[in-house]
Amino acid sequence: MKSAEVNRKPGERKGTNMAIRKRTMRGLNDIRTHSGMVEQGLTSPYKAYMKLSCLEMEKFRRGQERESARQRIENIDARFQEITAEEKEILQTLNNPDGGHPSPLQGVESKPAPPPSAGGFKIRY
Repeated sequence: MKSAEVNRKPGERKGTNMAIRKRTMRGLNDIRTHSGMVEQGLTSPYKAYMKLSCLEMEKFRRGQERESARQRIENIDARFQEITAEEKEILQTLNNPDGGHPSPLQGVESKPAPPPSAGGFKIRY
């Protein structure tokens, strides 16, 4: 008997002790495609028309993006004007001759603060 046959377990077949191959990790860059095989020139009329239609669609999308960006800029400019108007209004109320402290609640009586010994609630831990 050979030494390999002596170390074999009962019921184990001959030749099953093969080495495990290590697999290399493959990623997205390893996928093979046929995209590079086609020549890049517009040799066929249908390819030229397809390219034209793609360019027209991109031009339309860019126009929509331009319009929405213009609208956003107009909204921002309008908000800047509102902020400037609010700032002017606040500065005018601060500079009024009543001493700079206008009463926002005219006709409403204010209650005095409760004394510090009034209690409130106590928390015990």
